[in-house]
Amino acid sequence: MWLPDFSLRALRPVFALMLASLTAACFQPLYGERAVGGGSALRDSLAAVDVVQIEAPKGSPLARIAVEARNELNFNLTGGSGGAPPTHRLVIRLVRTGTTIVLDPITLRNEFDNFGLDAYFTMTELASGKSVVTGSTTTRVTYNAPGQEQRFARARALRDAETRAAKMIADQIRSRLASYFVAGT
Repeated sequence: MWLPDFSLRALRPVFALMLASLTAACFQPLYGERAVGGGSALRDSLAAVDVVQIEAPKGSPLARIAVEARNELNFNLTGGSGGAPPTHRLVIRLVRTGTTIVLDPITLRNEFDNFGLDAYFTMTELASGKSVVTGSTTTRVTYNAPGQEQRFARARALRDAETRAAKMIADQIRSRLASYFVAGT
């Protein structure tokens, strides 16, 4: 009775490897260098997306965030190598929000704040003028807001939170566009 149980346990990894080898050809990495069907690689498709300047009131905190998000997205799409001739145009609209999460029970000053950034985007194909991807993404970043006497620390914490949120939004939009170019949906 001990021998069959041992041999069954020893065969489990063999069965797992056999199953993995059968399904290995079905997997295509999202950010792979070559396309399976012989088409252009994902990197080439992403590099051909023209990111339009994000509209924001001049001199506002949202204007700085819009520039950060656009620069980060351009770098994510092209890999820093410059863009290809555009085949698609991406238009993004940003909305910022902020809430207080934790109040000091004695002084009633906020200790932790939440910075939110919502992005609404539409990608259109330049050849046909047809909208191919429409979506929205959101991110919330929590940061420490020290007391009233530390105004610089409070302003710097908010700015760092805005920068992190812009990077997260750019990553999420890139993932959505990559999904479109690979799956077509």
